[in-house]
Amino acid sequence: MRGRPSLPVLGQPQPERADAARNRQKIIDATARIIAERGAAAGLSLDEVARMAGVGVGTVYRRFGDRNGLVLALMDEQERRFQTEFFSGPPPLGPGAPPGERIAAFLGALVDRVLAQQELFLLLEKGGKPWYGGPYRVHHIHLATLVGQARPDVDAAYLADALLAPVNAGLIAHQREARGMSVAQIKAGLAALATAAVRA
Repeated sequence: MRGRPSLPVLGQPQPERADAARNRQKIIDATARIIAERGAAAGLSLDEVARMAGVGVGTVYRRFGDRNGLVLALMDEQERRFQTEFFSGPPPLGPGAPPGERIAAFLGALVDRVLAQQELFLLLEKGGKPWYGGPYRVHHIHLATLVGQARPDVDAAYLADALLAPVNAGLIAHQREARGMSVAQIKAGLAALATAAVRA
């Protein structure tokens, strides 16, 4: 049996020189300080990040591309932990539970994942960069695999997209703030949606 291919995790580390690694960390730390002091909604200037990190702005652009690249790098550690939990953690999120239970557990855990860094998710969405990059692909493949196990007769890839669609920072914020929904209600709704999707 072939080993699982490496995952497209946020900010997948590449071999780099020690000075480049130090600069990268300084840039990430500066970004985190700015967001902690002002909040993500206040905006994030690459020039200011470079000044606070003590590097040239060209270094920031080369390493991260744009503001969204910086935000994704900040989100990296929690995303790695999340992926470890659903690939190899205890059931029902991890292996060992029936696929329907794992789907509901995954969607609930993804809500927690979004809430843990909600400001950063909102910043990405407002910047026109929804969560469709590497992490979304991993989430989608995982969910489509579970859907396919539960319902081999359906288009698992489409249902995976449909189940992931409600788990976005903008909608969750609206549900909580405008509709007064609790996190438990949101998770219960997603669990009901998952049950309906995989019911034969």
